[in-house]
Amino acid sequence: MGLVILSTMSADAPILSTAAPGEASVRFRRAVTLLLMTVLMPGSAQLVAGNKRVGRIAVRAFAIGAIFTAALAIVGLLWRAEFVRLLTTPEFLGVLRLGLIGYAVGWAYLIVDAWRMAGPLGLAQRQRLGLTALNGVVCLGLSGSLLFASHVVAVQRDFIATVFGGTEVTASESGRYNVLLLGGDAGPRRTGVRPDSITVASIDAETGRAVLFGLPRNLANVPFPDGSVMDRQFPDGFDCDGCYLNGVDTWANDHAELFPQTDDPGIEATTQTVEEITGLSINYYVLIDLKGFQDLVDAVGGVTIDVGERIPIGGVGGDITGWIEPGTQHLDGYQTLWFARSRATSDDYSRMARQKCVLNAMLKQLDPKTVVAKFGDIAAAGKQVISTSMPHSEIGTFVDLAMKTRTLPVSTVSFVPPRIDTGDPDWALIRSMVSGAIEKSEARDDGTPTPGGQRPKSRPDANHSSDLATAC
Repeated sequence: MGLVILSTMSADAPILSTAAPGEASVRFRRAVTLLLMTVLMPGSAQLVAGNKRVGRIAVRAFAIGAIFTAALAIVGLLWRAEFVRLLTTPEFLGVLRLGLIGYAVGWAYLIVDAWRMAGPLGLAQRQRLGLTALNGVVCLGLSGSLLFASHVVAVQRDFIATVFGGTEVTASESGRYNVLLLGGDAGPRRTGVRPDSITVASIDAETGRAVLFGLPRNLANVPFPDGSVMDRQFPDGFDCDGCYLNGVDTWANDHAELFPQTDDPGIEATTQTVEEITGLSINYYVLIDLKGFQDLVDAVGGVTIDVGERIPIGGVGGDITGWIEPGTQHLDGYQTLWFARSRATSDDYSRMARQKCVLNAMLKQLDPKTVVAKFGDIAAAGKQVISTSMPHSEIGTFVDLAMKTRTLPVSTVSFVPPRIDTGDPDWALIRSMVSGAIEKSEARDDGTPTPGGQRPKSRPDANHSSDLATAC
């Protein structure tokens, strides 16, 4: 019927200011048909009743877009890591953004052209107003959605280019990726950063099963690799007055002239020290500004944590201004930061345990739906608080691993008293603890999810647990 209507009225027919009721009804049905054709198959209305050259171009462009979208969906379903890697490549994102803008402008033009071909002035006033409103809503809905998608792509491209600036890709060693997680007091790469939190995440490259190794910031006389800059300065370990593990970064930055081959002497020295302590080869580091961390938590809508004891907000150099009460609590960024950092009524080792609980909660609760829904806020916060040596080409690999890790128990080992004397550490024992924890983790299963059980009556220690979730 629609084709009959379209064929009986040329797009070049004179536009009438008035029309008989029957003719106005035909014109209105023709106008709605043209709009629906443009929505379902852009360019088809022009092929039937307008500029056929424009119609052919539009139909071909729509077909190319549909094939591209279908291919992208197939890749996403069958090859998740490759799909993420593609969507985190700045060059691809730049082309995708331009394509979305082009489709948005083109679709808007076709909808307006379909409205013109319908001869709205030949319709009754009510029909004319209704058609104009309908075309406007459709135009804004379709083109607006594409323009918003292009904005999201631009935000993602900017975030990736800003944060993932590494250039060196490193392979897994003995089937594992080892990532150094640093929580800094003064923001990414500012002068005088003293890492407040030092953790190595060792992740099985196949199963995603992870072990977190917590290094106390007050480890004394930390060793350095033979022949390194720090080893030449401190052959007997970092034995200067008041020098602990978290001071390596500051010392190296203060003596940057000794590290001419790197832009981040503090990170390089800290990474080498951690490798020497643990016996693990570090693939990449991730540095998080703890003061800006609360913005990141707020961006994802907060985090739910089972608080084991009353935690003070404030203290240690200031007044206690509030409390985080025991029980299951949904914490905002400010509360989460204090939960992770507070030590007014506890020690550094208790704080280390709570920090691991925060990491575990973020891992388990930050699902893809949340990331997509709040991506703009997450990206804006992430650019301010995160820096890493990981290249953007590796994002797909680690996103895929993270999806596996979040379904598995996370083991944790911290080098704290009473087993490790932080003032006089047994480095051989620490390396033995590392290798033992990895062997135990790899022996647990083949990577299939482990069913969760009831929390034991006595809460396990989050610094030493084969399943961090049961300790948090």
